[in-house]
Amino acid sequence: MNQRIRLKGRIRTYLQFCIYLGVLLAAINVTIYFLDVRAGAVLSAFLVFYFIITLSLYFLNRPIIINELISFATEYGQIQKNLLKEFDIPYALLDDTGRVMWMNKSFEDVVHQEKGYTKSITSLFPTITKERLPMDLNTTEAEYEMEYDGREYKAKLIKIPLNEMAKTSDIIDAKDYEGCLIALYLYDVTALHIALKEVDDQSLAVGMIYLDNYDEALESIDEVKRSLLTALIDRKVNKYISGFDGICKKLEKDKFLVIMRKKSVIKLQEARFDILEDVKTVKIDNEIAVTLSIGMGLDGLTYAQNYEFARNAIDLALGRGGDQAVIKTPITITYYGGKSQQIEKNTRVKARVKAHALQEIMSAKDKVLVMGHRMPDVDSFGSAVGIYRLAKTINKKVHIVLTEVTPAVAPLVELFKNNPDYDDDMIINNTAAIEVANTDTVLVVVDVNKPELTECPELLRFCKSVVVLDHHRAGSDTIENATLSYVEPYASSACEMVSEILQYSYENVKIKSEEADCMYSGIVVDTNNFVTKTGVRTFEAAAFLRRNGADVTRVRKLFREDASEYKARADAVSQAEIYKNVFAISLCTADDCPSPTVIGAQAANELLNIKGVKASFVLTDYQGKIYISARSMDEVNVQIIMERMGGGGHLNAAACQFEGMGVVEAIGVLKSNIDTMLENGEI
Repeated sequence: MNQRIRLKGRIRTYLQFCIYLGVLLAAINVTIYFLDVRAGAVLSAFLVFYFIITLSLYFLNRPIIINELISFATEYGQIQKNLLKEFDIPYALLDDTGRVMWMNKSFEDVVHQEKGYTKSITSLFPTITKERLPMDLNTTEAEYEMEYDGREYKAKLIKIPLNEMAKTSDIIDAKDYEGCLIALYLYDVTALHIALKEVDDQSLAVGMIYLDNYDEALESIDEVKRSLLTALIDRKVNKYISGFDGICKKLEKDKFLVIMRKKSVIKLQEARFDILEDVKTVKIDNEIAVTLSIGMGLDGLTYAQNYEFARNAIDLALGRGGDQAVIKTPITITYYGGKSQQIEKNTRVKARVKAHALQEIMSAKDKVLVMGHRMPDVDSFGSAVGIYRLAKTINKKVHIVLTEVTPAVAPLVELFKNNPDYDDDMIINNTAAIEVANTDTVLVVVDVNKPELTECPELLRFCKSVVVLDHHRAGSDTIENATLSYVEPYASSACEMVSEILQYSYENVKIKSEEADCMYSGIVVDTNNFVTKTGVRTFEAAAFLRRNGADVTRVRKLFREDASEYKARADAVSQAEIYKNVFAISLCTADDCPSPTVIGAQAANELLNIKGVKASFVLTDYQGKIYISARSMDEVNVQIIMERMGGGGHLNAAACQFEGMGVVEAIGVLKSNIDTMLENGEI
């Protein structure tokens, strides 16, 4: 780069000062001529002599001065170069394409290259590509963390425009520089990362362990052996936690508090919390195996926050049916276990307490809104009808929020349309519900606990009092700040839960036959005709509804199928693929049916009748989405499979949805997840 060099700044002013002074004297000389001509002539002679001497010295000494300045700058630059060469921080200069132009000795030692290396920086550090150089107009710096030769480095790149370099000089004026250089600094952060990781590993983690079925397990053995069973369980839990350098303190007969390091929790994760399966081996004539629920809190800002995380995690584990571990951090929630069937609780104390609390909440408000989930099914609508009857019994204005009447619930909705025993506004849409909602309205959400799946999520913001009644396993995203939450995964259906609430309410609730039919239908459909998830309390709820006018024949007539639906389900069963010898995967093509997803769910249930099939998956392409219905008997937890794919549900009945994906691709994703979970021992 050959540039025209000329003096500028203070040095130029200093050298030209005598000339400026001569010009000033010349101006004064002109003024003196007006006062005295002879004095002016003398001064003029002096000025001529002054200019001759001054200009001679200026033009003779200027090259010498410039030469001396350049010599000094060169020697000074050499000193700077030597200092930079011996600089402890690895430093290199790159051109605007990322090619190495120069590197100091420390940089050469890091990359193990000799002087004169001029290849692209990408050949040394693949992370730093040409596209990642700070070349944009608005970008002057960039930082990247990378690993090289077993060490960890933070690379800092700074753009140095060449036209800015001359501006820092008080001597040289260069206006035609173009392009830029890039300075690269390497900071070795290996020791820092090791220290931070050690601090992180030593941070406190708080955990809680609950025995899910403590009372049920003790009741199944002789009284003299109960203390021995308790002692064996306590010993196994304490020994397990102590093996990971943790502290375990028993708080109550079935609750433990755990304190350990985060490093130990990571080891627990690697072992996939094998205590969940190990504790089931404790047997002293007990018919029911003992199961645990574990909640761990990590990475909180304070110990109190970690404890709160642990409480939330154990609530999630219990809300999902128990027999699993949940780890909660400020960012993520991770689940482990959950492979066994839920144990039905024999005690009805909780149902009675919740029934009384619900009645008190509704009594304190003027209006009641009942809402299920989008694309409502029979269980959702039936449970809503049950809450409608309870609210009517205590003389409250109540509405059921239902915008889209799906073919699944259409026969039930017809029972209430144009029925003189019911108000015309018994069923309202989302818009009308939002107009009704205010601070004096209680919102009862049934058969769903995820806010985004509700019929009208906006109502959750408009109503201050929210009650959640659901039988699905709780996930990471649940309705928060509910006034009353009654989530029981062991229940067969929401209609079963509402039936119990009606039995235990203070008021003498008289259910009409239409309402009893709706609720009975919900139990029948969700249990697949009392085949799946059916317990003692399920039959008791059905018996209660039968006593209140539910008719089995009427219910059966309501849900008779069209021939096209029957054929579509049979077709889905006939073309099923048996994957890995135990998973049935099929496609439901029920385009001419009003509810293809329902047909898909029914086909998934049918596939479980095939010998050797442990889980079934039926995919339905409907309205631009791929719906997957998953079913299982008892050996496979389809809920965790569907959760991995963005869905959820129960241990033996779950589902998920895909958008922007074809059927073939969705089947590939399903098989890939099954393979991964089998390899990791998750299913």
